Amino acid sequence: MRVTLSVLPADPMSVVLPSFTPHFATLAGDYDVVLCDVWGVVHNGVPRAAYDGIVSSGDVTRALIAARAGARVFHIGPERDVALFEGLDAPTAPLEHADYTLCTGLNDDTVETPQDYRDVIARMRARSLPMICANPDEVVERGDKLVYCAGAIADLYAAAGGEVIYAGKPYRPIYEQALALAEAARGGPVKHHRLLAIGDSVRTDLKGAAAFGIDCLFVTAGIHAEELGNRHDPDAAALAGIFAAAGVAPKAVMHRLSW
Repeated sequence: MRVTLSVLPADPMSVVLPSFTPHFATLAGDYDVVLCDVWGVVHNGVPRAAYDGIVSSGDVTRALIAARAGARVFHIGPERDVALFEGLDAPTAPLEHADYTLCTGLNDDTVETPQDYRDVIARMRARSLPMICANPDEVVERGDKLVYCAGAIADLYAAAGGEVIYAGKPYRPIYEQALALAEAARGGPVKHHRLLAIGDSVRTDLKGAAAFGIDCLFVTAGIHAEELGNRHDPDAAALAGIFAAAGVAPKAVMHRLSW
């Protein structure tokens, strides 16, 4: 059965919410390939037997860096992310001497906020440096807390008029790379109506699936849990409101991903 994403009216009171699905098994037969988010959907390790392949925004980011071989890069992000440059011709440089910027997150997301980067953004904008954003998420769950991600800084830079190249969801390149991997694993093409995205973010997962023309299973106990009122029993009006604001609805909704 083919079910596509539907466009919602602006008034959340007139939105008919997709039904809550207690078990993914009731949907699984309609799809050949699942593109599943990890943080916010699956936590604390994923056994190798549970997936056929992994595509990350890091894979797309490395391809973007490789395409700029030899160019000097100003890195915004924690020291642990420097491994992203391994094997690539990407000399790091101070902002004043860089050819482009790579943002992998906040330097210290335990104490900083995106507003702490206003001065850096102004200096980058003055030099018209393009920015590669390695993770378009604005926030991500870490334990029971939300921490800012690279997307929050990139969005500020874009709002200031800077050029931003987003490596991950909701942008098309990561979906195309994931689909290519899935087709290689299956040994043949996969039609879009047989693809399902599972995620917890309206901005990246739901809108990304809609833009790629595939269905989405939305998990409420992720990054939107607090604004929905209750991690285990989300407020229906609040849920309708975020779908209305996004302009799309998922195929189905689950509290947590469960077979």
